[in-house]
Amino acid sequence: MPTMDVVRLHGVRDLRLSREAVPDPVPGHSLIRLTAVGLCGSDLHWYTDGGIGDATLSHPVVPGHEFAGVVVRGDREGRRVAVDPALPCGACFMCLEGHPNLCPSVGFAGHGDVDGAFREYMVWRDDRLHVVPDSISDAAAAMLEPLGVAIHAFDLGHVRLGAAVSVIGCGPIGLLLCQVARVGGADRVIAVDPLEHRRAVALALGADAALAPDEARASWGSIADHGVDAAFEVAGTDDAIDQAMRGVRPGGRVVLAGIPADDRSTFTASLARRKGLTIAMARRMKEVYPRAIRLVERGLVDVEGLITSRFDLHHTDEAFRTASGRTGIKVVVEIGNSRRPQPRGATTAPEADDGQPGRSSPENLCDGLA
Repeated sequence: MPTMDVVRLHGVRDLRLSREAVPDPVPGHSLIRLTAVGLCGSDLHWYTDGGIGDATLSHPVVPGHEFAGVVVRGDREGRRVAVDPALPCGACFMCLEGHPNLCPSVGFAGHGDVDGAFREYMVWRDDRLHVVPDSISDAAAAMLEPLGVAIHAFDLGHVRLGAAVSVIGCGPIGLLLCQVARVGGADRVIAVDPLEHRRAVALALGADAALAPDEARASWGSIADHGVDAAFEVAGTDDAIDQAMRGVRPGGRVVLAGIPADDRSTFTASLARRKGLTIAMARRMKEVYPRAIRLVERGLVDVEGLITSRFDLHHTDEAFRTASGRTGIKVVVEIGNSRRPQPRGATTAPEADDGQPGRSSPENLCDGLA
């Protein structure tokens, strides 16, 4: 029986590499050879805290829900795919109403009883696979998942053409939101983050201003007249929620996309009430992968440039430690011979990855941060 390398999380900061059997696909599913997995902030919650929200680690699990690969057995055999990590039932009221992200019985890669992508092969449902063009690299294909989260959060903001928006928290999803807001017609994008290197990247990606929290708190009125039309909180802290609410205009919308470490969020009720704010909670994403693929394929959103460190599967623990340090932007684990991006229209495959751990991305918006 063929075997593969698998990384499982056994407890807080306890990742172990082992050999396990390669799974066999069942009808309606495909066997995928994984090529790239991104590390998300929620992965770090599992790694550093042993859980996220009200979910806790009860048995060893394979983490990883931002991933791409190549179908080796299935209807799309030989095709490169980005993989939606959510497994909604498709039959409940919420699924039938067009809200699969709110499916009560949804499964999710790297969460609970569903193993994720830090391994060489996995079986996944065919309807969750999205073929990607050669112009999108394997690492960029894995980044389509956080881009999808950013797109869904932006949709919840109901941003009108020419509106002003703020993005509070400039991790990968926040930086993707800055780009999505610009592509989606926002006239002004104001980014807020305590880390200087993240603010610099936000400006490079087109934000009109990138402020430290204290700067923002003192200058919202002068920056955006009566306030921004929509505020996106992507930090998971009460201070970020307060920033979002103070910076938005009366009658504006606040989208909460951050995940708090202690599963609680609080805000000043009088501030939200007197402004008559609409507050929306973002839950993962809907069926947005086709839109994400088009945005990256057309060069309207840069996902590759956010990658600051790359590791191979045998150095996954080092990848998690690097991501936990918050010194860069995005960490990706590349598995096997990952495909680098090709120019549009190119027919020659790029050179294979050298497999070395801890590489910084070439020609990267974040050079020098790894």
